[in-house]
Amino acid sequence: MIRRVKYSEINFEKYGACVENSAQRKYSASKIFLDVTANKLWDVLVYHDYEAVMPVPFIYKNGVKIVHNPLICQQLGVFSPKDDQNINEKFLHFLCENYLIRVYYFNETNKFYTKLNSKKNFILYPDDYANVFAKYSPKRKRKLRLDDEISDNSEIREVSYVEAKKFIENHVVGLDKENDAVALLNTFEIFYSLKRLKFLAFYYHQEMTNVIATYSDYDTIALLGNFNNKEYIKMSGASVLIDHVIKENIGNHIFDFEGGNLPGIEEFFRGFRPELKPYATIESSKKTLIKNFLPFLMKGKLF
Repeated sequence: MIRRVKYSEINFEKYGACVENSAQRKYSASKIFLDVTANKLWDVLVYHDYEAVMPVPFIYKNGVKIVHNPLICQQLGVFSPKDDQNINEKFLHFLCENYLIRVYYFNETNKFYTKLNSKKNFILYPDDYANVFAKYSPKRKRKLRLDDEISDNSEIREVSYVEAKKFIENHVVGLDKENDAVALLNTFEIFYSLKRLKFLAFYYHQEMTNVIATYSDYDTIALLGNFNNKEYIKMSGASVLIDHVIKENIGNHIFDFEGGNLPGIEEFFRGFRPELKPYATIESSKKTLIKNFLPFLMKGKLF
């Protein structure tokens, strides 16, 4: 039996235990991550007594409740002791029958009988850094061999949110600068204050040229942002920063690249030779949402 539990009624002790001990464990399903990224606008679908759970973030549009994965919250889905297609299908059916869905992303472990679209993600699993580096593509290794002039005049620094903020504002791409960029920075600021987020910067002749933002979980380092001054793109600062984080953490942490659907980004990530980990998605057009609005309204499931 699956039931919908509103945020105010969630047993977070049981929810947290289910997620942390699940076969699909993802930092993005933790209460702390969802509270920040979804602004506490999320329900949980619960199977029996928290034997399996599925967080469902949403937004309100003109008073209508619409499922939508938050910015930088890549994967959610079903969390259970063992991934079970039959149970996953029940959750999928319940979600589609009871919510208007704009965007929902499952996790890489969830399997379904129903054919769903998928997106790409890339993962490096814990290993000796020497073994990980040995697998890098020849091109990535070349990029990491800085020439003497750049090597002598560059450095890596950990910087504060305040130091990173202006650079990100000036160099963020792929987001609506008036909306998504502001939301992204607000989220970064909160995670930074919670000591979950770090900013690492590449400097050339004392000028910041690249910044990456990484989120730390007990077993995962996730790349939540990669920002570059295009004037210095050929200098490979981003590659150097990511390699530095991998070198410092890959011995006992997963490194999650958090994406790879755009051709240029996919090519860049593949240079580190990570494993491809696709995850199932549900995405509906605005036209489909409008089409489904009346049936859901008649069922009283929109608020």
